Amino acid sequence: MTESTGDFKTPAHDLLARVDLVQRRLEEHAASTPASGLTEPDSPSGEQWDWGQVWAHLGEFVPYWCDEVLLIVRAEGEDPVPFGRVKTDAGRVAAIEADRHRPPPELMARLAGHLDQLRGLLRELTPSHWERRGLHSTLGVVDMPTFFETFLVGHLESHADQLDGLRATGG
Repeated sequence: MTESTGDFKTPAHDLLARVDLVQRRLEEHAASTPASGLTEPDSPSGEQWDWGQVWAHLGEFVPYWCDEVLLIVRAEGEDPVPFGRVKTDAGRVAAIEADRHRPPPELMARLAGHLDQLRGLLRELTPSHWERRGLHSTLGVVDMPTFFETFLVGHLESHADQLDGLRATGG
């Protein structure tokens, strides 16, 4: 089901439900014993992370991407708005390294606040905001539903999947 304004349906309702589901999954992982091993290789980089790196990234990326949504929706004009970072971004890498040894419950507490920020953002987006597009340096033009799938809600789910995979492999 989607929220509807006039003839335009937004994906906010479905995304909010998915945020709730992924938060529950992540809370279960945060309360469990950390798993050992490495994630499956990321495509196409081949990058693999341990439990702590996944959690450190979960603790840092939501506010960054929420701010990027605001950059796009607040911009003037119809042209796609340049946004984003790449996996080698120094701030991203430093944040992951700095927090990779923090306890997952601590990072989950931080993430819970970030998820509230994400929920608030989803509730505030208007139909015209959902029509906005951004321009990413490697992905090209990205519409708002794809943005949320790639950088926020789908991104959270993919990291929950990584934690599932680490637990399944005997961690």
